[in-house]
Amino acid sequence: MQTHFARFGMKIVFAAMVVIFALYAGAGSARAQGQGAQTPAVPAWAQPGSATHVQVAPPPDFHRPSTNFDSPTGIFDGQSDIGSAVVPGSAGYDPATKQYTITSAGYNIWYTRDEFRYLWKKMSGDVSLAADIAYPDPKGYGDRKAVLIIRQNLDDDSKEAMVALHGLGMIHLAQRRERNTRITDMEYRMGGRGRPGAASPDTLVNVMAKRLGIEKRGDSIALFVSVDGEPMHQFGPPITLHFDEPFYAGIGFCSHLPEKADTAVLSNVVLENAAGQVR
Repeated sequence: MQTHFARFGMKIVFAAMVVIFALYAGAGSARAQGQGAQTPAVPAWAQPGSATHVQVAPPPDFHRPSTNFDSPTGIFDGQSDIGSAVVPGSAGYDPATKQYTITSAGYNIWYTRDEFRYLWKKMSGDVSLAADIAYPDPKGYGDRKAVLIIRQNLDDDSKEAMVALHGLGMIHLAQRRERNTRITDMEYRMGGRGRPGAASPDTLVNVMAKRLGIEKRGDSIALFVSVDGEPMHQFGPPITLHFDEPFYAGIGFCSHLPEKADTAVLSNVVLENAAGQVR
């Protein structure tokens, strides 16, 4: 009888231990899922401008490895989350509309390192690249950037040359002359930020330049623009920047918000392995 009760008691203890372990494991799993759902902390320097803060350059030793995908998308060989923003990006191509839709967070494509979604093709020689640019959400952050960009590599601090359309209409031709150095640029504003007659950021998106191009002719790199549908024409002087071959050429987007994604649509993309083909 004692043996029977002892065995029965052991079964009760064992069952209780199983229940406790299951509850503990479930709680641990819930904690892990909760932690996985949380966005990693964003450093203060990466926060965008506000009444109390101005976004500044990252610390000199701050870098994140890029996340690369060797998956062809339209005319491009692959994609990358350059600098691996805390919210992963995405991009796709619709052959029916000839549109690339790029969704990305990322604090900036600027300073000494970048965070943005990049669709790229490995190239050598001269390059002509152009695209129509649109922002589906007219109320996105004013300094978001859709870019046409040539980069030496896929690191977050790569040497690069780019043309960009900002959310409020400014365009620029910019360069990072050496890796891990500050961007310099030539900025162009039409009627301030945007063009004359635009009453608010909501209307700026409808009247600003919609098609940009970048041309690499040897070491000379120039910005091309079509403001009102006229033929593409060079805008401002070129810069001089040498790239070792091969390099990367492609399109990208950054929301300028380190932990919030936005979307840009780039369409009718032209990418030619020759100069003089921006159109």
